[in-house]
Amino acid sequence: MAIKAPVKAQGSKTLFQKMGQYVPRAVSPLAPFIISEGRGALVKDLEGNSHIDFTGGWGCLIVGYAHPKVVRAIQEQAQKFTHTDCSVIMYDVYIELAERLAKLAPGPSPKKVIFFNSGAEAVENAVKISRSYTKRKAVVVFEGAFHGRTYMALTMTHKAKPYKEGFAPFCSDVYRMPFPNPYRNPMDFGRWEKQLFSLVNPDEIACIVFEPVQGEGGFVVPQEGFVQFLRELTYKHGIVLVADEVQTGMGRTGKFYAYEHYGIEPDLVTLAKSLAGGMPLSAVVGVQKVIDAPGDSAIGGTYVGNPVACAAALAVLDIIEEEGLLDRAVELGQYMRERFEQMQQKYEIVGDVRGLGAMVGIELVKDRATKEPAPDETMAVIKECLANGVIIAKAGLYGNVIRMLIPLVIKEDELKRGFDVIERAIAKVSH
Repeated sequence: MAIKAPVKAQGSKTLFQKMGQYVPRAVSPLAPFIISEGRGALVKDLEGNSHIDFTGGWGCLIVGYAHPKVVRAIQEQAQKFTHTDCSVIMYDVYIELAERLAKLAPGPSPKKVIFFNSGAEAVENAVKISRSYTKRKAVVVFEGAFHGRTYMALTMTHKAKPYKEGFAPFCSDVYRMPFPNPYRNPMDFGRWEKQLFSLVNPDEIACIVFEPVQGEGGFVVPQEGFVQFLRELTYKHGIVLVADEVQTGMGRTGKFYAYEHYGIEPDLVTLAKSLAGGMPLSAVVGVQKVIDAPGDSAIGGTYVGNPVACAAALAVLDIIEEEGLLDRAVELGQYMRERFEQMQQKYEIVGDVRGLGAMVGIELVKDRATKEPAPDETMAVIKECLANGVIIAKAGLYGNVIRMLIPLVIKEDELKRGFDVIERAIAKVSH
């Protein structure tokens, strides 16, 4: 499928008019067209134009659109049964998926896994499990964090607009700390610890929840040594350490779990997004003694661990292994970093290049000395790319980071063409 540009979404116009009439204004898609089908990293619109998707369904499509093995797994499971609440009748794909995810989790402690529907649900249940295990109430999160949009998760999320504005009051006993950002906010860890314990007594903290790489916060890789420091601190004070891997997990960073990069073992890990190839499924992977703290039926839900979604997730795990996608993530990351660093040398607007594996982003600034964010220019780059057949997304508290959530199955020519479009857009906006 060749890219046709500029995009002309005339056939989509009627549907967008209906959308304005029947769909709330809060639903505001980035792309100016309606999708008709997707394959791999490409999507086709109703007019027959093809586009390269560097957002991967907001990070849900590590194995790409409509991977044949995922489609086949969904079809085969749907023919057997599409639903039975696992709290009434258990099924094989739930147990098999739990086993595989547990065995993939490094660390000396035996693990167990429970499933939910969304990333926010996984995060909220990780908090519930932490509170049940510790008999404490306080939750510590970070500046720049994104953990979801349900009320507890939204309280934990940092960015006010568009996520939190107008939705207060929020949940209690959530404390926010600075995230040691090597580009903007490097920190002394001892001072960080004193600041934390001036806010809340460590004996009252149930859990500290962190992202191994901040996603919505701007693809921020934490300052070297901070994650290890956090693990030692939580061990010392009996605090549960939760790694929110909704966006970083499933191999995007070149490791199946991103926490592997830091040589630590969290107590709980949340997964979602690419877990089931776009099907609604999330998980909490946990050290047995922690995840077993809640009693019978204390956590769960009607649709959690849906059998069709579990079957899709098993297919995703097969694809990651059979197609060598962990190595592919490393290769993609090297290419993206090289291209972005070349752009950084040519265009003053590119202030920082960062990431792990294929989770790579660039921060755009008006001035490299002051590091003043450039949100308008970032949006201009995105719109220019959209007009030329490449879908990219922004991130960061200031909306000035371009983040790559590329399907790991992308073809080499698609990757190169996409980056050529991005570079032309940055060049155009820079002059």
